[in-house]
Amino acid sequence: MIRFAPILLAVLTAFAMYYFSAWRTKRDLTARSTPLDDPELERMTRKMAQALDLPRVSVNVYEIEPVNGLAAPDGRIFITRGFLNRYKSGEITAEELASVIAHELGHVALGHTKRRMIDFGGQNALRTVLAMVLSRFIPFVGAYIANFLVGLLAARMSQSDEYEADEYAAALMTKSGIGLSAQISMFEKLDAWSTAHKGATPAWMMSHPKTTDRIKALQKLEQKWQVET
Repeated sequence: MIRFAPILLAVLTAFAMYYFSAWRTKRDLTARSTPLDDPELERMTRKMAQALDLPRVSVNVYEIEPVNGLAAPDGRIFITRGFLNRYKSGEITAEELASVIAHELGHVALGHTKRRMIDFGGQNALRTVLAMVLSRFIPFVGAYIANFLVGLLAARMSQSDEYEADEYAAALMTKSGIGLSAQISMFEKLDAWSTAHKGATPAWMMSHPKTTDRIKALQKLEQKWQVET
């Protein structure tokens, strides 16, 4: 039993880190966000709420400059101030930004946000245990191998979630009458922005599939629906 004590301690530490991370994330989002207040975007969210048979879809503005959308583990939806500024400047349309909101709603509806926080704790535990075990057989590099393996697993899971949320958003945008074309054009603009960044990876590209692959998946989905109808 004593021989497994370090591993048990590592697992408990990882889960403690998970709960602290969840608490800190919730606190930060609450402290640095304001309710979305834009008539045209609210018209879009009303359409989506009606399609989902919900009284309303609440969206908050996270007061940071990086362009991104996110769904909190507690189900709240956020777009960043940087994203909203792009809309205010006319670089993107209300329909295109609505597709980002629909995508984040997909993460919530499909249980990705809660699972990701659970995965975070599990990944930390797995990383710690693997590092301990591998370091006994491969000193100095065991921890690096553990980080690589767990990171690879997390990336595969994240990419799968993104495709699922894209499909959910496509269905919601279609049912809402907003249209799938806005979602595709939003991705095309994201792809152009990521090319312009070159040296720095934009927030939306981290742990996400290639934007061009996501566009192709949506186009195939659109063609499939056209055949079915």
